[in-house]
Amino acid sequence: MFWIYILKCSDNSYYTGHTDNLEKRIAEHISGELHGYTHSRRPVTLVYSEYFPTRYEALSRERQLKGWSRRKKEALINSDWELLKRYSKSRGPSTSSGRTE
Repeated sequence: MFWIYILKCSDNSYYTGHTDNLEKRIAEHISGELHGYTHSRRPVTLVYSEYFPTRYEALSRERQLKGWSRRKKEALINSDWELLKRYSKSRGPSTSSGRTE
């Protein structure tokens, strides 16, 4: 089993990662054992996780989430499916691009 997870950092940024051992990985982020993005942004809090049967699926989902806007991630974290659906339809602050196609 593999997991994707989102951490909220002390600077209010989000970090998204994947692992095959969620408890161990979160403990490593919290302790500062991992010297990467979260190391200087501790404390961190786990705000979302999702499991997958394969590493490939987890990595694909991680990459997808890393491409999302902050507001879209927050809709997911808050299980606000209507807002998530709305943010999935719009690409930016306005739904009109000003172009004719």
